[in-house]
Amino acid sequence: MLVNAAEARESSFQILALGDSLTAGYDLKAEDSFPAQLEKALRAEGLLVTVVNSGVSGDTSAGGLARLEWALVDRPKAAIVELGANDGLRGLDVPALEKNLDAILSRLKRDNISVLLVGMEAPRGNGAAYVEAFHHVYPSLAQRHGVPLYPFFLEGLIGNPRLLQADGLHPTAEGVGVMVKGILPQVREMLTPMMGGAAPAEEKRG
Repeated sequence: MLVNAAEARESSFQILALGDSLTAGYDLKAEDSFPAQLEKALRAEGLLVTVVNSGVSGDTSAGGLARLEWALVDRPKAAIVELGANDGLRGLDVPALEKNLDAILSRLKRDNISVLLVGMEAPRGNGAAYVEAFHHVYPSLAQRHGVPLYPFFLEGLIGNPRLLQADGLHPTAEGVGVMVKGILPQVREMLTPMMGGAAPAEEKRG
């Protein structure tokens, strides 16, 4: 369960989850969204964190870049960047996707915010050349900026109707749980050197 705004400001560590409907929790209860389930998993490990849900349904990489400054108001120390799914669905320009994500990563680096970049894949209906170009954007940017990459946000969900909603695009609550389980090791790896001296959540509450 996400904490309220007052507790978020007092929390020792904020993680920005910048994304689209896959982050926002399209057609799910707030507590079933990716940020909420990730926060719960991290707190279960004793990490006092607040995962800020900055997902906007329908957002493209351009939309994420346009609202980035607003998303940084609370000065997060780490960020999970998940954008591009809607670029791919709409067949938008791949160089523009790369340029937008590059600008987002550069802005986060300027504030010394640790980043985990989340990759997406374009629908095969866009053609082999488009799909290949789209695929290479994420590893290329991760290498250029020296940030870790989680290759595919929906890993393990595609083709499993139990884990996807009726539209075949958005995860169910159970599907989000699979996403969190998959990405958790890399989130933990990103946070460990930054939170090495942080007291477990249970100690701070006591």
